[in-house]
Amino acid sequence: MHLFARGVAFRRVAAIGGLVVALAATLLFGPAISQEQASYPSRQIKLIVPFAKGGPTDVVARIVSAEMAKTLGQPISIDNIVGAGGTAATLRVAQAAPDGYTLIVGHMGTHAAAAALYPKLGYHPDTDFAPVALVTRMPVLLLARREFPAANFGEFVAYVRRHPDNVNLAHAGVGSVSYASCMLLNYLIGINPTGVPFNGTGPAMDALVAGQVDFMCDQIVNAVLPLRTEVIKAYAIASPERDAVVPAVPTSAEAGLPGFQVEAWNAIFAPKGTPQEIVANLNAAVVRALDQPEVRAPLTALGGIVPTRGQRTPEALAALVRSDLQKWGEVLKRQVP
Repeated sequence: MHLFARGVAFRRVAAIGGLVVALAATLLFGPAISQEQASYPSRQIKLIVPFAKGGPTDVVARIVSAEMAKTLGQPISIDNIVGAGGTAATLRVAQAAPDGYTLIVGHMGTHAAAAALYPKLGYHPDTDFAPVALVTRMPVLLLARREFPAANFGEFVAYVRRHPDNVNLAHAGVGSVSYASCMLLNYLIGINPTGVPFNGTGPAMDALVAGQVDFMCDQIVNAVLPLRTEVIKAYAIASPERDAVVPAVPTSAEAGLPGFQVEAWNAIFAPKGTPQEIVANLNAAVVRALDQPEVRAPLTALGGIVPTRGQRTPEALAALVRSDLQKWGEVLKRQVP
């Protein structure tokens, strides 16, 4: 009994010692982690744009990030990484360290449509990211080169149906907004034109302006200037209402195709596992940026819709991703050949 009692006492002392060591480790390392999160950001943040410079996602990212940097007190660099309809860069960010220093501007293509189009995407939009905030909502336009032989939407449909082998469309890669939008259009009017992929709708728009491609579907922000200078033309806007920035462009319903409804959006995401405190800091910077006149004015002038404060929360963005995953999964798997 004496030896047994001594053994029990020894185990108790060892257990107490283990608790002391664990407590010491918590006191030593716990505050360091909290301090690191509390001091975020302490260096430059990289914001990945998964398309080429000059496209709608790039334009939005530069407008908003410049104001975010003022709030965060650190510069935000824009890194354009192109390829695979934006999914190559998106995968890279999904695999990045969750420390708040690598972010991405995703959209309806990279975080919804791509999941239905790429069987081996490499990431899941709903679970591999920490949603930060919705930045803009964007109407989509059906556009054509200036000399395309159709004066309105009805004539466009008739022409492409008569010349299925002589018409091509530009897009920013499989899974992009431009691709998904035109796949829906093609299905609805029963055509299958030749697709011409580009590393973003910026280069695709350049090709459309140059008359090298026939038509494309694109977010309004990328089309406003070319439309105003009349180097391209628009046949319809894929929304229930006309847009004040391009009031002469009829809605898809007015043009005779009510089923052609697409709303693109741009949002900021961090890698999965990013601490909530960091996400909250980033979200606050976005919320404040979107309240500033110097941010709202250029976004609305380009046709963008600034989300309400209620639409800018991480929870609202997570819900939007889930909703669009279901919507575009059903649309593209059913409608795209």
